[in-house]
Amino acid sequence: MKKWIATSVLGATLLLSPLQAFANIGDTTLKPTMTHTDVKTLQSILRDKGYFTYSGSYTSYFGSYTKSAVVSFQRAKGLTADGIAGRNTFNKLGVYNVNNTYLVDYAKRFQGTPYVWGGTSPSGFDCSGYINYVFKNSHNITLPRTVKDMWVNTGYKVGSQAVGDLVFFSTTDSGASHMGIYIGNGKFIHAGSSTGVTIADMNNSYWGPRYYGTKRL
Repeated sequence: MKKWIATSVLGATLLLSPLQAFANIGDTTLKPTMTHTDVKTLQSILRDKGYFTYSGSYTSYFGSYTKSAVVSFQRAKGLTADGIAGRNTFNKLGVYNVNNTYLVDYAKRFQGTPYVWGGTSPSGFDCSGYINYVFKNSHNITLPRTVKDMWVNTGYKVGSQAVGDLVFFSTTDSGASHMGIYIGNGKFIHAGSSTGVTIADMNNSYWGPRYYGTKRL
């Protein structure tokens, strides 16, 4: 009986906690001379931001080029420049510890909320205001305010979608101008200008041709 009760309590805790551990990039502290698959992603993020200048392919080995890039980034952001990529460094890189299941569940609470240009609250959202509100209130993560800034400064680019990814679309010009949260099965939730907060199919006749890219936090 005691074992059953302990197991039940543990299971309930894991289900209810919005901050439970998931295998996010940055969960493992990366240090010089170590080998880890996350090092490749770290190098990719640093290259996108102009810090990793090695011209060869990404590698899982944390060598001198990677350390130099991390140190340069840390100095630029006012962090301790020790060349170690821990949670603080990853957060500054725009990569966070996110419980993607809870994120999507929280985002769905606001279905039906009207679209308001410049809106950042449940009384009315624009597309980036909605994303900002969801991340801030579900995970205490503050993201850049605009779609373009989130495309440049948040997360890292991936070639296929997973639940919780940010998906971007080009609706008004050549760059990213609209976004939402991928919820699985080819669908995303977003604040559309004509629909308010709703779920849409990424591959329909409107959004499919306008898809711009995906970033993972």
